[in-house]
Amino acid sequence: MSASGASFHLDSIRLAFNGKDALAGVEFEIQPGELVAFVGPSGAGKTSVLRLLNGALRPSSGSVSVDGRRVASLTPAELKSLRASIGFVHQDLSLVPNLRVAQNVLAGRLGRMGFWESLRTMVRPQRHELEEVHTILERVGIPEKIFQRTDQLSGGQMQRAAIARALYQDVRALLVDEPVSSLDPARARDTIELLTTICRQEELTLVASMHDLGLAREFFPRLIGLRGGKVQFDRRPDQIEQKQFDNLYELESEEMLADGC
Repeated sequence: MSASGASFHLDSIRLAFNGKDALAGVEFEIQPGELVAFVGPSGAGKTSVLRLLNGALRPSSGSVSVDGRRVASLTPAELKSLRASIGFVHQDLSLVPNLRVAQNVLAGRLGRMGFWESLRTMVRPQRHELEEVHTILERVGIPEKIFQRTDQLSGGQMQRAAIARALYQDVRALLVDEPVSSLDPARARDTIELLTTICRQEELTLVASMHDLGLAREFFPRLIGLRGGKVQFDRRPDQIEQKQFDNLYELESEEMLADGC
């Protein structure tokens, strides 16, 4: 795996869809190896921020930089290389259910390969590739599932398979969107502990969107609160007053009342 994490810088970001701002005036800097969680109600812009960080979205105005390079200035080949170095664990995990776990993990590196090499890897992986997959599955705690069909895994095991696939990319940063939304409390805590431990050990930058405020406060040394597409706070959990957390989520109740829910 890569020896050091990636850095990110968002400067005066505005992101609009159909004339409506999803993000407005968002700016922050994330240093290599930092562990950062975005917290806030649904629709606050957390997923949009993650997609900006890996170049999947372009801002309406402002700039996104990764390792000091502006994403907007990258060529298509450079952007592809950038995205291959940043793992993204989607909320729906994006695993192929009828493939074996090994194939889903191997798919993590397809962005670095040409067509024929990709085909060979998925159909007839080499011994050293399977050994590397097995080692990563050991890291996430499911090495015995390497040849099992992915749709036969539990929810927690699928989450670990998705993390293994992202790590197999040989990434410098992990972006994780609502990683525990479908897990019970015990498995949710185990998953966040696994993610933060691995990223610390490998010196990877970890940026997560979190709906579970308790886990975010326990495991992440830096929290960025988003509400209505704007940053409400950016500091250590012990520096944030309970009133600020309460204010962050008040918007959900206000919006539900306004919508007649």
